[in-house]
Amino acid sequence: MSTETAPAPAVASPAATQERKPIHTLVLDTGPLIKNDPPVSTLLAQADELFMLPSIIDEIRDVNTRTRVQTTLMPFVKLRNPRPESIKFVTNFARRTGDLEVLSRPDLHLLALTYELDVEKNGGDSRLRKDPNQRIPNTPRSATSDVSEGKPTQEVSSVEGETTAEVNENVDNTEATASEETTEAPPANADATDITQEMENLEIEEDKPAEEQSAVEENITETVVAKENISDDEDGWITPSNVKKHKEKDSKRLQPTEPAVDVKVGILTSDYAMQNVALRIGLNLLSPAMSRITQLKTWVLRCHGCFQVCKKMDKQFCPSCGQATLTRTSCTTEEDGSFKIHLKRNFQWNNRGNVFSIPKPVAGTSSGKLAKHAGGKNNWGTNLIFAEDQREYEKAVGENRRARRRDLMDEDYLPSILTGDRTSNNGKVRLGPGRNVNGRKKR
Repeated sequence: MSTETAPAPAVASPAATQERKPIHTLVLDTGPLIKNDPPVSTLLAQADELFMLPSIIDEIRDVNTRTRVQTTLMPFVKLRNPRPESIKFVTNFARRTGDLEVLSRPDLHLLALTYELDVEKNGGDSRLRKDPNQRIPNTPRSATSDVSEGKPTQEVSSVEGETTAEVNENVDNTEATASEETTEAPPANADATDITQEMENLEIEEDKPAEEQSAVEENITETVVAKENISDDEDGWITPSNVKKHKEKDSKRLQPTEPAVDVKVGILTSDYAMQNVALRIGLNLLSPAMSRITQLKTWVLRCHGCFQVCKKMDKQFCPSCGQATLTRTSCTTEEDGSFKIHLKRNFQWNNRGNVFSIPKPVAGTSSGKLAKHAGGKNNWGTNLIFAEDQREYEKAVGENRRARRRDLMDEDYLPSILTGDRTSNNGKVRLGPGRNVNGRKKR
């Protein structure tokens, strides 16, 4: 007696059910690697290929971080340097946007590598921009796409023409019937006589008893409630009639869906200047959460005198006019490459203390100590700084730089939070005589 075994159900292979990664090529910067945000597991799960510059490892100075990157990430990363043409394009573009002065050489090479890979993967730079003021990509859409989009419009127009013709025919028919009705309508006097005769023949029916009315109302309410229960059973509850529908719905939920983000080439960086240049070129910019960044908010310095924009946030004098009129202003970079500066409404520049008398210069002494009233009371007029090329300003900047390099573990060093020193002005040099120059001086 032979027994036939049923064939085993077909099992889908892991390769068939595996989802396609949302990012094809990802270029990495040093910042996310140092912070380990996102981790290496996320990078490998979201991107097919990882690219870096060979010089990025040298930028990581921490021994533990460099060891972690070399052991966990470097086996999966491809090292590549950009071509000189790509570097030249990115350098010229960054010069036009004003970010060249704050971008280092590795930053420019990283942007050039992203630009080069984007051109290779997309078959050209049709989706990118060559100028910061350009609002649309380099190459318009092909004529084939226009033709393919033009055909449905013609069909729609023909359908609309047919529908309008049908509507016109219906309107003509209704007008004809209305004219026939008007011609066959009886006179108004005949209508009045018919109405009076009907009123005379009208019979008044007696009211039904209250019991019959209540019974009818109960029947109506019962039928309404029954219909509501049936609809509830069909919608919310699983019944033998709709169990198949619910199974199909649950099976659709379990099926893998396509990723929401599909990026061919993207760059992951935490540098604001690089993000600004990447967005204005049209490159795909990614966040640590592996989502596309379409709007970037940053801060710039804007001169209130000559309206020049400066990207170096440590500047105190305008590089164009040389005045100390730089104000911190917020700006946004959109996905279409537009750059907007958000100004304060009805902003008034404070001219208080602009006119004052400068004390006469005082010669120094061998000990470095000055007389009590030299340069005004309490020596307020000595070492006044009005320009960036002054010797006093260069000396003060050097002293602040050396003070920041001071070892925090020094026994003689106390932080300002313990000493109460609040005159540092966030590490910047004090310019001019101060706010209340014309006020009364302390004796």
